[in-house]
Amino acid sequence: MKIEHIKIGPGMTTLQLIEEMGKSGVLGAGRLHRATKLLSEVTCDPETTVFLSVAGPMVPGGLRKIIRDLIANGHVDVLITSGANLTHDLLEAFGGAHYREHKEDDEELCQMGMGRIADIYTKSEDFEVFESKINIILSKIAKENDKLNIREFLTQIGNLIHDPDSIIYTAAQKGVPIYAPGLIDSMLGLQLWMFTQENQLTLDAAGDMHELSDIVYGSQKVATVILGGGLPKHYALASNILTGGVDAAIQVTLDRSEAGSLGGAPLEEAKSWAKAKCSSKLVTVIGDATIIFPLMVSGAMELMDKTD
Repeated sequence: MKIEHIKIGPGMTTLQLIEEMGKSGVLGAGRLHRATKLLSEVTCDPETTVFLSVAGPMVPGGLRKIIRDLIANGHVDVLITSGANLTHDLLEAFGGAHYREHKEDDEELCQMGMGRIADIYTKSEDFEVFESKINIILSKIAKENDKLNIREFLTQIGNLIHDPDSIIYTAAQKGVPIYAPGLIDSMLGLQLWMFTQENQLTLDAAGDMHELSDIVYGSQKVATVILGGGLPKHYALASNILTGGVDAAIQVTLDRSEAGSLGGAPLEEAKSWAKAKCSSKLVTVIGDATIIFPLMVSGAMELMDKTD
C-alpha cells in the first residue's frame, strides 16, 4: 500500500487532520492516527476498564481540564499518577495558578519567590496557601481516621474540596479511584510527613494493591493510556500481571529505549513480563504528551460522535 501525502485545507477538524496523518505511513503521524483510533475503541467498549497513567508535569503543563473531563464523562475508570500532579491540581483548587513567560534567570526567580518547571512557573505564595489549606484538610481526615490506604486518603481529600475543575474532586464525585504509589515524593507528601510529626495518620501503600487486584480480576478487559513513564506507568502495567497483562495500551513518551529505562521501553517489551498480553493492541507515540494527548483526545471524541 502506497503512502499518501498529507493534505491540509481550511476548516479541517482535528479528526480530519489525524486521518490525513494516518494515510502517510507508520512514523509519528501514522502512530498518532493509530493511537487515536485505539483510544476511541477502548473508551467506547463497555467491557474495557480504562486505566490512565500520568507522569511528568501534565497538570501544570495544561492537561488538567482534559484529564478532569475524561473522568467526568466516564472515559477513565482508574487514574494512576504522581504526587506532584495531585499537588498541582490542589494548588489550583485552592486558588493558586501556574504561570508562563518570565524572562528572569533561575537565580532571579528564586529571589522573586518563583519556581520553574521548564517553561512553567509557580509562586511560593501559592504554595503557602496550599500548605495552609491542606493542613486544615489533613486535620479533618485525622479526626475520623488513623489509617487509610492512599486511594482512600485521596478520595477523602476530594470530598473535602469544592472545585468542579479539580481532578481529585471530580474523581471523588464520580467514584473513580486515584492511585499514587509515589505520593510521599511530592509537596503533598512532604506536608503529610510534617503533619504526622504531631498527629496520628498512617497511609497503607500496600492496601491499594488489594483494591487494584479486585479491579483487575473484575475486568473483562483492561486498556491503559500512559502519559510519560516512571512509577505510574509501571504501577498500571504491573498490576495487570495478575491476569496476564493488559489487552491494549497507548504510550506517549519522550524517553528513549537505549538506556533501558521503563519510560522509554517500547510497550512490546511488556509482553516479556506478562504485563501485556501476547494478543494485545499496543501503540507507542514518541513525542510531548502536552502536544500529542490533546490532539488524540480531540480526534477520539470526534470518532465517538460519528459512531453515535
